[in-house]
Amino acid sequence: MKLKGFIITFGSFALTTSLLYFLGSVFTIPSLMFHYEYTHDAGGFFISIGSSLVPIIIGLVVSYIAEKMFLYRERKKWVD
Repeated sequence: MKLKGFIITFGSFALTTSLLYFLGSVFTIPSLMFHYEYTHDAGGFFISIGSSLVPIIIGLVVSYIAEKMFLYRERKKWVD
């Protein structure tokens, strides 16, 4: 039961977060985008990585709700 709950919770987080980052990239929504930049020139190199935290926060909320729904349904099975 614990493994199934972990898979549901982590899966909902990963799916929601990746879907929001994908939608941000496709529709160019800055608050949902992951930004990566790499520049290499004769003087040196420059790396810039930036990410919005909005998809991560939404993913955490969705995974929390999914966990609570899973626990509610599991308890309901034991009572019935």
